[in-house]
Amino acid sequence: MRQDKAGYFNFVDRIGDTFRWKGENVATSEVSEIITAFPGIQEANVYGVEVPRRDGRAGMAALVLSDSIDLAAFREYLVKTLPAYAQPLFFRICKKMEVTETFKQKKAELVQLQYDPSKTDDPIYFNDPERRAFVRLDNIVYERIQSGQGPI
Repeated sequence: MRQDKAGYFNFVDRIGDTFRWKGENVATSEVSEIITAFPGIQEANVYGVEVPRRDGRAGMAALVLSDSIDLAAFREYLVKTLPAYAQPLFFRICKKMEVTETFKQKKAELVQLQYDPSKTDDPIYFNDPERRAFVRLDNIVYERIQSGQGPI
């Protein structure tokens, strides 16, 4: 909960909505808030996904865009505003965000789909540390990551 200037208390996060990556706990709501501050991003749903041969869960975000975005500028923004362990390693572009009856973003199905490009028509991007750029995740890069040969 957070108290506003008028003294009212507001709920701001669901308990336990975190993931652990590179030995650090990451609050999905904080990452989502930072992501949606970038121009062109209307909505962000942040969650952790398992990556073979890696401890914890890597960050992934489902994004709904209000406009096109400059991927290089978006990556630069994330590098400047988030610590390395909190920066999403993957993101997908969705047409709309699925929500529950109480208007909370659905995460379970997104977590199950992971970052496998064969399971969705949504474009998925990978924050490639070698190229220092977001690159479109295809089956070749996906298989390299799954086999432990990918650049993570």
